[in-house]
Amino acid sequence: MLKIGKKGQQSAEGEMSFLDHLEELRWHIIKALSAILVFAILGMIFKSFLFDYIVFAPIKEWFPTYKLFPILERADFEFIQKDVGEAFFTHIKVSFFLGLIVAFPYVFNQFWQFIKPGLYEKERKAARGTVFICSFLFVIGVLFGYYIVSPFGYSWLLNYSIGVEVSNSTSISSFVNYLTMFTIPTGLAFELPVVVYFLARIGLVTAAGMKKFRKHSIIAILVLAALITPPDVVTQFLIGIPIYILYELSIGIAARAQKQYQKDLD
Repeated sequence: MLKIGKKGQQSAEGEMSFLDHLEELRWHIIKALSAILVFAILGMIFKSFLFDYIVFAPIKEWFPTYKLFPILERADFEFIQKDVGEAFFTHIKVSFFLGLIVAFPYVFNQFWQFIKPGLYEKERKAARGTVFICSFLFVIGVLFGYYIVSPFGYSWLLNYSIGVEVSNSTSISSFVNYLTMFTIPTGLAFELPVVVYFLARIGLVTAAGMKKFRKHSIIAILVLAALITPPDVVTQFLIGIPIYILYELSIGIAARAQKQYQKDLD
């Protein structure tokens, strides 16, 4: 790639055409999808373990969250299959999401390897460790959603009563859809510090601006928590508080990135 620096200097990395870039991106996408496919196939093979010890674990008595929070009421219900192929297609969906979560570090690294050559040397040094940090935050967010948000969410939703006699049951696909909502969006929300860092590095976000709009951000965080979680105040705060803590940490990150941005301008 031929790049022109701010002072008109060229980096000798060779020139690549638009089609060459597309070809390179294609191979990175193929590698990323291959990694997801490998773990998805493992999910298809080890079906019993996947559902008994991972997917349905948040409603089992032995799940650690119920021991950590004894007041949490575990939901007692039964699964139903509404459609002929529901169990099969749900298994495929779960296996794909499992592959995506487990392979996330490798998938993110593939896209980073595509973007990295287009950065200046200073930008590469500033972004050192990005793959590890992004992967770490994503995994922490998914685990938080899995071990904290999902048990509280299922407990509130499945034990909720509208005052009439209703059989307490749910479909397999509905259960999996909520588990997906509790985990993957939470993992993405935990990427807030990384997003703030890169926005501050290009001058779109400042620490002063984040402090100024702190109250507005709290409302936005609560709205985000409401979208991720069921309409339960306790569960919303369980996810809202960590995101707010990350927001406060992001202010310090923005301040450091802003200083580096000013140095680049000088």
